[in-house]
Amino acid sequence: MSITKTNRFTTKSLLASAISTALLTLATPSQAQSFTEFIQEGDVIAQLRVRGENVQDDAAAKDAVAMTARARIGYETASLAGFKVLAEYDQVIILQDEYESKSSMGPNNPGRAAVVDGLGGDFNRAQISYSHDLAKAVLGRQRIIFDNARFIGNVGWRQNEQTFDAARIDLTAVDNLSASYVYINQRNTITYQDIAVEDHLLNLGYTTPVGKVSAYGYLLKDDDTDKTYDTFGLRFKGKAAASDSVNILYTAEYATQTYNSGVAGSKDFDADYGLIEAGVNVAGVSLLAGLESLNGDGDYAFSTPYATGHAFNGWADKFLITPNNGLTDTYAKAVGKVAGVNLVAVYHDYSSDENGDDLGSEINLLAGMSFVDNVSVGIKYADYSEGDEAYGKKDTQKFWLWAEAKF
Repeated sequence: MSITKTNRFTTKSLLASAISTALLTLATPSQAQSFTEFIQEGDVIAQLRVRGENVQDDAAAKDAVAMTARARIGYETASLAGFKVLAEYDQVIILQDEYESKSSMGPNNPGRAAVVDGLGGDFNRAQISYSHDLAKAVLGRQRIIFDNARFIGNVGWRQNEQTFDAARIDLTAVDNLSASYVYINQRNTITYQDIAVEDHLLNLGYTTPVGKVSAYGYLLKDDDTDKTYDTFGLRFKGKAAASDSVNILYTAEYATQTYNSGVAGSKDFDADYGLIEAGVNVAGVSLLAGLESLNGDGDYAFSTPYATGHAFNGWADKFLITPNNGLTDTYAKAVGKVAGVNLVAVYHDYSSDENGDDLGSEINLLAGMSFVDNVSVGIKYADYSEGDEAYGKKDTQKFWLWAEAKF
């Protein structure tokens, strides 16, 4: 999406409207005592995450060494007549800055490999929510994740989370059926850029005994350039018991996308997305194989600008932007837990969708564990090997070590 200046008027208007609505709803004499409890009996949000990241990228003259820390502090009120108010502030600081940041607020070290996280602070969330047996609603700056975050996510891996200034409503009146609609007027990116948009998101889900079916339509528009991405899709994910200790796992998804650059007289580009994944879970260990295809024809490729992209197509982040010839990712994955340690191993083989060019391969490894309920640590590794036609992507190794505490 194209980057615009901060849409301060629309953002402030949305948040001011949310706060005013809550105050008008609550500020009545008969509710004075309940209002006090509403304020005093809420939940404090306090988190600290420290992470080291090392990057060895053959495309850069020097390696990157980054150490960053994120402090998150906030408060969510208790519920009063179904209403809650939440405010949450994040501050990211840099403890070691031997890297080139992709954030305008990060260190400038030309020649070093890149790390996304940079110095900054902002209100991560500022919202009013309403909950009822039949529906839920959220107004203000909020976190939005649909399905597996392949199309709409929060990019929670980065120190600065992606959020949205939006109005959302979820209907839950019918058992096993969910319907969500979101209007977004500003996207707040992981690099502290605020993008004025006019987006409409619709997601429908129905849970069956053998899995969940999701249908969605995501209509994204950049206010500044009139660039649009219209995506419609269908997803099915589920499992079936083969025995007491064995489950069969399966996922299938298809989506189609129409893109327009917003330039007067420009033509539309169409592209497709497909995913098929299958495997087994044996005594708590999942073994999966899958193929994900993002169609491209040399001029345009299927794009997922709001995705939690780090979770897909390898942790080395070589394919956050789909090459114009498209991308086919054939992968195998193992996920399990040993002696309280969560373990993940993934192998990716990449090729272009258009010509079947060799785009390389990648190995991903992760180990993490939690202590009691509020402290976790982890270690993570990504090793990307370039292919014959890697489109400028070079051999890259990334290594992370982190600790997080929630109070």
